[in-house]
Amino acid sequence: MKNTKNIIIIVLLIVIAVMAVGYSAFATQLKINGTAQIIGEWNVKITGIKVQSVSEGASAGTPEFTVTSASFDAKLSRPGDKIVYEVTIENAGTIDATLQSANFTSDEESGSPAIKYETTEPAKILNSGDTTTFTVTVIYDENIEEVPEVTTKTITGIIEYVQK
Repeated sequence: MKNTKNIIIIVLLIVIAVMAVGYSAFATQLKINGTAQIIGEWNVKITGIKVQSVSEGASAGTPEFTVTSASFDAKLSRPGDKIVYEVTIENAGTIDATLQSANFTSDEESGSPAIKYETTEPAKILNSGDTTTFTVTVIYDENIEEVPEVTTKTITGIIEYVQK
């Protein structure tokens, strides 16, 4: 009986050894490599500024723009004068954009109280390939009864689009 147990143990050890050799003979290591690349392009930019309307007696000057800024130099000669500028924004990239904020401020403390600004807001969603416009209206307050000492006022606008 003791011999039988020893033989069974030896046979089992031989079977385990054969199985280990067989496993290693048929085992294969698989190696996987990969690379990820972002191909989307973010390109929201200003593509134009034009004069939409000018009241008689006012001068709109020549508006100028770059891809990130637009500027104008309005000349207002009498109360009630008004100039409307239209700014165009384009999403020339491949990533859709969402308007996060559109803030316009003017130098109220040091600027002329006779000059008023009104603005509209560009589109909230600007899909790839789309354009949107907004307007900036410059107004010489018609309720002003005398020419103010300070005759200029500056407006600054920050329009921020983010990934949708």
